Amino acid sequence: MMRSALLWASENQTLRESFPKYGFAKAAVRKFMPGERVEDALPEAKRLNDMGAGVIFTRLGENVLDKAAAQEVADHYSQVFATIASQKLRGEISVKPTQLGLDLPGGLDLCNAHIDRLCSEAQKANNVLWIDIEGSKYTDVTVDIYRRAKAKFPNVGLALQAYLHRTMADLESLLPLKPIIRLVKGAYLEPASIAFPKKSDVDENFYKLAVRLMKDDGVGAGARAVFGTHDSVLHERIAKSATHLQKSQYEFHMLYGIRNEEQKRLIETGHTVFVLVSYGEFWFPWYMRRLAERPANVWFVVKTMFQA
Repeated sequence: MMRSALLWASENQTLRESFPKYGFAKAAVRKFMPGERVEDALPEAKRLNDMGAGVIFTRLGENVLDKAAAQEVADHYSQVFATIASQKLRGEISVKPTQLGLDLPGGLDLCNAHIDRLCSEAQKANNVLWIDIEGSKYTDVTVDIYRRAKAKFPNVGLALQAYLHRTMADLESLLPLKPIIRLVKGAYLEPASIAFPKKSDVDENFYKLAVRLMKDDGVGAGARAVFGTHDSVLHERIAKSATHLQKSQYEFHMLYGIRNEEQKRLIETGHTVFVLVSYGEFWFPWYMRRLAERPANVWFVVKTMFQA
């Protein structure tokens, strides 16, 4: 019930506009992001690199409303690629298609053009652009965007959501492309007709997808396998199923500020770890989805309210 309420809140326009204005809200969100500017994220990226973790940079925001805004997002990420290179950071970038204008009239062509530009710049810098996954109404088009980009650029990745019934079929269809895949559980409010409603079922599907991705025609054929979860039980299950692989052949990706000790443990045991560092002004829907992934974090917010 708590998860559903939080996901509902993430889509409520009134809350999107009002909640971020409160001081306690900005204080609470610092648990999950270092600040609203990329300049706030860069020192944390350096710290994480020094700890042994790679970093995924993502500026929060989605469903941009005009071409100028989409252009500004693309320009911003272009500069971030340049900054990663100039500061010699071990870092990649993740972007949502709706940040690049997908919702606009003619938005698919616009989004593809921005994706091509960013993939090209990533390739020149020996880097990777990740295409993030959004709500289910965007799944088909996002997979198509990825197919198109992957046919032109080797250095583009895609997130897939384990809570969708369709994801195993999507993964099977993408394996011939030697894809770069980050499995995540899923953080949008979806009906039971298309998504597993029970956490235990999502976890089991995540594990099945992970095992499939690590087979000979997956990782063995050149796919990059990334497992985006904070669940230590899944970490252990996946590691035990990956004894035929080197630890360098699969990765665990986690969010900034969540389960820091588990991040350190994985690094210390020789696993490849990346931490997704988010920043930006439009953080409310993302923040609500983070709380929905782990409702126990709501208690942290309540404590922050009384401390503010």
